[in-house]
Amino acid sequence: VIPRLIENHRVVVPDAPGLGESEPLARLDDETFARWLRELIGLTCEARPTLVAHSLFGTLAARFAAAHGDSLSRLIIYAAPGIGRYRMPVGLRIVAISFALRPNERSGERFERFALLDRERTRRRDPAWFDSFSAYALSRARTSHVKRTMRQLIKVGTQRVPDAELQRIRIPAALVWGRHDRMTPLSLAEAASMRLGWPLHVVDDAAH
Repeated sequence: VIPRLIENHRVVVPDAPGLGESEPLARLDDETFARWLRELIGLTCEARPTLVAHSLFGTLAARFAAAHGDSLSRLIIYAAPGIGRYRMPVGLRIVAISFALRPNERSGERFERFALLDRERTRRRDPAWFDSFSAYALSRARTSHVKRTMRQLIKVGTQRVPDAELQRIRIPAALVWGRHDRMTPLSLAEAASMRLGWPLHVVDDAAH
């Protein structure tokens, strides 16, 4: 996606605090995330940016837009559990706990199979990239501060954002979802789109 976006846009792709190569915060919650994101926007953006946020970070982004919408021009939320009533699927609990407790190639592959529509077909698009990505994700999952950050992120990112808060978002907002998402079902997005009047773009050949 990024190579296509940079043809016509300036794109900033940060590591969130405590994930990737970035240093962890003492705690990752709504307040610290908002402070970090405001500082990031101030350092990197000359104009108000479009914020695109995926999965658990989509929940935090929605809360940020409700409180600090003057920092953004537009919000795109992709597969975020917190925009509706969410119960983590049993299958996701199993693969996520397994990967967290024993991060190895086998548990990582099981997690990828749950997240992706077709792991093998995805890998065939670029085997070298995919294998590097998997190895990197595994190395991060074995890092103690990343484990701690992920626990905090799951807790805050799966909590529902009240509709009254979502309705305070005054900038244009839209939803993007994979039709075959097993982590955050499409029905959650459809219901949110109806309640909030946000357009929903469904990607047919995709999962989470």
